[in-house]
Amino acid sequence: MKESKLVIEPGISPVLIKISNFLARQNIKAYLVGGFVRDLLLGRETADIDIAISADALEIGPRIASLLDGKYVPLDEVNRVSRIVLPNLELDLSTIKGNIEQDLAQRDFSIDAIAVDLEELEKGYPSVQLIDPLGGWDDLQRKLVRATSEDALKSDAVRLLRAVRLAAELGFNIDQETKALLLRDSPLISTVAGERIREELLRLLAVPQSEQILSYLDELGLITDIIPELIQTKGSTQPKEHYWDVFNHIVHTVAAADFLLRQGDWEYANKEALTFVPWSSALAQHFKQEISHGSSRRLLLKLAALLHDIAKPQTKTIETDGRVRFLGHPQMGAEIAAEILQRLRFSAKEVKLVETMVRYHLRPTQMSQEGLPSPRAIYRYFRDAGEVGIDTLFLSLADHLATRGPNLNLAQWQEHAKVIEYALSQHLQQESIIAPLKLVDGHDLINIFGIKPGPKIGELLEAMREAQAAGELKTREAALSYIRKRLVKEAKQD
Repeated sequence: MKESKLVIEPGISPVLIKISNFLARQNIKAYLVGGFVRDLLLGRETADIDIAISADALEIGPRIASLLDGKYVPLDEVNRVSRIVLPNLELDLSTIKGNIEQDLAQRDFSIDAIAVDLEELEKGYPSVQLIDPLGGWDDLQRKLVRATSEDALKSDAVRLLRAVRLAAELGFNIDQETKALLLRDSPLISTVAGERIREELLRLLAVPQSEQILSYLDELGLITDIIPELIQTKGSTQPKEHYWDVFNHIVHTVAAADFLLRQGDWEYANKEALTFVPWSSALAQHFKQEISHGSSRRLLLKLAALLHDIAKPQTKTIETDGRVRFLGHPQMGAEIAAEILQRLRFSAKEVKLVETMVRYHLRPTQMSQEGLPSPRAIYRYFRDAGEVGIDTLFLSLADHLATRGPNLNLAQWQEHAKVIEYALSQHLQQESIIAPLKLVDGHDLINIFGIKPGPKIGELLEAMREAQAAGELKTREAALSYIRKRLVKEAKQD
């Protein structure tokens, strides 16, 4: 056995000591295992603890949860795995099958098949013995992701994605024999439950090097096994303005999104291109906002980028003059994107936000044919895009970068970015005008104009808000006059 020094974060040590003392009193052997040990050896921060115990984890789990004032969650009844959720910390308990060496042999990759006796660690020895029967420590030194056995991926097919994710997160390589297993077993990913694919996909998208990751997933056949709808985009040609076919355009759009959010590089444009793009601490916080467990606005923007042109092959037409068109692809794409995300068990809110981004990804460039968009056009855009109005503006910019690629025209790019910045600033002004100042409400329409409750009231109030946002209405009297004239005009038309 090799020796190593493990540095435990101060906030975690008391938790481990409590668990160790409790289990020792029950004569239960316990080992720190998996990603927790791996990250400690690499000096990485971690908020997830994995402990293997020589008892039924589903029976012991509730008692440890009570000890720590945490929430108990049974994870896997077949393999006897439980979870205790604490503030800023998750603790997974697994049941050892046989001895610890046999248990480690059933794990996914050698770097996750290292264990440390919890009691030894709790006693505060300057160094601890690593239980490492599969050479995980050596693979950590070599920066290598290696499967523990030929059947490691078959036994749990989500490991196909996990191998790529671990390599991406750690900056490691996948060894050649493991890559061969990935190629052999990639079709098995279709047997994995949607929620497990969702979790791994989001963690993959969290890594900035999206272009390389997605290209590698494609090389392995995994991305099209997860999203078969992408198959038709491969080799689907586009108009001359596009540097890449639809599939490669999609891949580059994902990478461009991170570049715009200051999360990655874009090899086809220098830093000067980024200076034209609006950015602020408020925008940074906007994209950090958590939407659901494991997802943020940044990750959903990248997911929308992955799906924004999914319907181009189905909507492609070639005019008599040779012009290639994709009429209706945002609308059809939104429907397809929703179906994909529902299949992968994304939450209803996540589905709605991505679906809306895909549906309106062309709208930012359609707000004005020439020059800056009008206040009304900006109001209507944000009204329709709703919660993802800002996000869709950035998707539009990413789409532009991935359309031109190496042929980016800096002047055209600057003009596009100027429109986006103007739309953002105008939107903030409109919100400050409308939100605190309600000139007229539904009761006024009923009491003053005698309109019966119904859709008509909503239509009139929306028209008034649009005029208010455009700066045309500033007083209650002006708003009432506007509605009166609108009703008179409608009566004449009838």
